[in-house]
Amino acid sequence: MRSHATRDIPLSIDTVIFDWAGTIVDFGSFAPTQVLVDAFAELGVAITLEEARGPMGLAKWDHIRMLGQVPEIDARWRARYGHAMSRADVDAVYAAFMPLQVARVGQYSAPIPGALQTVAELRGRGIRIGSCSGYPRQIMEVLVGIAAQAGYAPDHVVASDDLKVGGRPGPWMALANMIELGSRDVVACVKVDDTVPGIAEGLAAGMWTVGLSASGNEVGLTWDGWSALSSDQQSAHCRPAEEKLWGAGAHYVIRTVAELPPVIAAIEARLARGERP
Repeated sequence: MRSHATRDIPLSIDTVIFDWAGTIVDFGSFAPTQVLVDAFAELGVAITLEEARGPMGLAKWDHIRMLGQVPEIDARWRARYGHAMSRADVDAVYAAFMPLQVARVGQYSAPIPGALQTVAELRGRGIRIGSCSGYPRQIMEVLVGIAAQAGYAPDHVVASDDLKVGGRPGPWMALANMIELGSRDVVACVKVDDTVPGIAEGLAAGMWTVGLSASGNEVGLTWDGWSALSSDQQSAHCRPAEEKLWGAGAHYVIRTVAELPPVIAAIEARLARGERP
């Protein structure tokens, strides 16, 4: 009988792949959502900030397409143009969105409190830092430069339009980070994200996943707004986000990246016990 060598499974994490808005920068994920509201307004259709947040995590063209399928937005679009949103209409909204986003992404680019310290701690343990986003490359080039000035420079960046196969919820951006950074195995990788498509991305890639409930799209508060809440109010605001992220299959759900280092230690303990994502 032919024998097969036992797979050598890593017992430590060597790569953490972060999302951007709502995860590392832009507490509350305002840059993409507010600009989407304004892009639709340029074409004479009103959408709310809450509606704009719905498909967050997808590539921005797909995000706009999904917004056009929301019944309330579809009704407004039909009232304005006499037909459902077509691919050409999605292109038109996207064309309005892009220059606005490029011009204004810096307004919302402040690192989330604790993010830089967490990244420094991970690097101190020899962990490589990957990143990916629903933003296209044109926007990422602007954001990467601004983030570097603030002290955040990941080892690799993948934008939503970098790969021919597409973005979230597929695994490809996460896997592209793993390949570029030379990770030993998908089980040695952790995907950190504040959205359901971002968690799905990590799971599809076979990685550990960590959802962020407070800093991201689901709660949607500024840092000042979040900090002004009582502990009970913060818990109430986080609960729906936590339920969505757990429901998406996240292995862990924490409030912000400031709480990530103990989770990495917990994952490594699970690897040592023979557990896998």
